[in-house]
Amino acid sequence: MKTINDFKLKKTEGIPISLITCYDYWSAQIISETDIDAVLVGDSAAMVMHGFESTVNAEIEMMSYHLAAVKRGLKNKLLIADLPFLVHRKGDQHVTETVDRFMKLGANAIKIEGAGSNIKIISHIVNSGVPVMGHIGLMPQSVNSIGGFLVQGKDDESSKRIIDEAKSLEDAGCFSIVLELIPAQLAKEITESINIPTIGIGAGSYTSGQILVLQDLLGMNKDFNPKFLRKYLDGFELIKNSLNKYNSDVKNKLFPNDLESF
Repeated sequence: MKTINDFKLKKTEGIPISLITCYDYWSAQIISETDIDAVLVGDSAAMVMHGFESTVNAEIEMMSYHLAAVKRGLKNKLLIADLPFLVHRKGDQHVTETVDRFMKLGANAIKIEGAGSNIKIISHIVNSGVPVMGHIGLMPQSVNSIGGFLVQGKDDESSKRIIDEAKSLEDAGCFSIVLELIPAQLAKEITESINIPTIGIGAGSYTSGQILVLQDLLGMNKDFNPKFLRKYLDGFELIKNSLNKYNSDVKNKLFPNDLESF
């Protein structure tokens, strides 16, 4: 998948879209050899790679560093970059300069959290020739204002608001929308009510596609076990055991052996 047109085509043909969040060169190289459709350099890098408690700590320099690294390792995949916390609230010039920087670092599209008062700036970016992915439901950048990582759209009022937000993002020109931590039936209703693809994370199986963080999928954090996550590997234990085996081999003078010596 190389362009946003492939997203639209997959929804039209009913083919689910797979996305993965990636932050560095070595994993981008591996993803390039897979069937994954597209990659997001997410502001979740602040949490996964730097140990912060939320995505609020992701800054332009941090995102630029990770975006450039992923681009160097990624081939033939659509590459999307998150706009960090409050960048789109600092005026048209600031957001335009940031988007310009990310696109020149190799992004093919930009993701922006929220709708409402963000619609104007999203339209501005789209009209400037930059594809934009929307993001509604749980918005991690707003975690302080909503009181935690909580499921959204659980009552009639909030679910109607999220549906209206999805429609407004489509009208603003977004090529797709991430739906995070909302009930599956609400995600289904949104997906059926708009023409652009929806990408779910904790939003059930009725969306046009799914996204997971690479490290979560690989089971790298043994203490992170949300309901929506399926771990395809116990990476934490595999790596820990490998390191302990290396330590044992060194201490018992089993590494390096004759074949591994000059």
